[in-house]
Amino acid sequence: MGLEGWWSTIWDTALIRVVPFLFVLTVIVFFHELGHYLVGRWSGIRILAFSVGFGPELIGFNDRHGTRWKLCAIPLGGYVKFFGDENAASVPDHAALGRMSVEERGGAFHTASVGRRAATVAAGPVANFILAVAIFALTAFSTGIVVGDPVVSEVRPGSPAQAAGLQPGDRIVRADGEAIEYFGDLQRYVSTRAGVPVQLGIDRGGQAVTLTVTPQEQAQTDGFGNEFKTAVIGVVANAEQSGFRTRELGPVEALRYGVSQTWFVTEQTVSFIGGIFKGSQSSDQIGGPIRIAQVSSQVATLGIAPLLNLAALLSVSIGLLNLLPIPMLDGGHLMFYAAEAVRGRPLSERVQEFGFRIGLALVLMLMVFAFWNDLSSLG
Repeated sequence: MGLEGWWSTIWDTALIRVVPFLFVLTVIVFFHELGHYLVGRWSGIRILAFSVGFGPELIGFNDRHGTRWKLCAIPLGGYVKFFGDENAASVPDHAALGRMSVEERGGAFHTASVGRRAATVAAGPVANFILAVAIFALTAFSTGIVVGDPVVSEVRPGSPAQAAGLQPGDRIVRADGEAIEYFGDLQRYVSTRAGVPVQLGIDRGGQAVTLTVTPQEQAQTDGFGNEFKTAVIGVVANAEQSGFRTRELGPVEALRYGVSQTWFVTEQTVSFIGGIFKGSQSSDQIGGPIRIAQVSSQVATLGIAPLLNLAALLSVSIGLLNLLPIPMLDGGHLMFYAAEAVRGRPLSERVQEFGFRIGLALVLMLMVFAFWNDLSSLG
């Protein structure tokens, strides 16, 4: 292959893998930081910079409020830098705060009330959840959703469903008292309940039957060959009995669907994180930028709607990740503010500095671990 052929291959690879990744990550980061920015502005806090990416600035401009909006070279995150911050992680610059005049302190982040600081910090993750709701609702309103009746066409041999006594033709109408309207409702309900008994209400030829089934975790592969784990009971639905169809949604229904999907993804993510600490989930499913780029490029081949839905999934994950009580992350700041609200005064500079160092170490270890998983998944 000549030089021209190599360049063509590299360019095609960049377009296929990098562009979808940058699109997904930029949307998520922008809305996360926009949450911090808007609530900070509304709280009267002066904002020095709004950055998508880290490192050297590529392009940027100053707005009329003195904020520098910029796009930087390393597209793996972003930050909003408030007046009085020492760095992008909102570590307080105590020396600069000590030199500020009374008027300047009025616009500094770290001299604002604990309530205003907490609201500003929490706004980032909240914006991630709002973004997910909006995307799920928009795509559902635009394309509709595929639904099928919760009728069992096949019971897998040796499955929890067979052990519980489910039969082909059973119509599952309730799960732990919750109404099951579509087959997908059943799949979503059991997917986060591995090892947890679920009571099913069944319509069997007009006769009401109640059975208890315990979902079990099972490794599955998606359409691109990526392996993932989910809880199943071992029932299958087909087009003939379940009547799979596309259901169009109105604006209110789409919004309700967006909220339910966001809640479902949140529940799944929390269950996964909890499973890692309990030892019931494998940590090799934690991925970093390489895996996100790989999945983004795969999903992009299906169209813009699936790519947007991937952005919604990742937005929820990033929102939850930032709420972990680790200094350097939003959750760590909120933990400090909660302690300040209880004590009536901030934690000492020494304690905060120690906390930020521990948090930085934990974040770096998580990044290295995710990157190692990425490399391992590539062989």
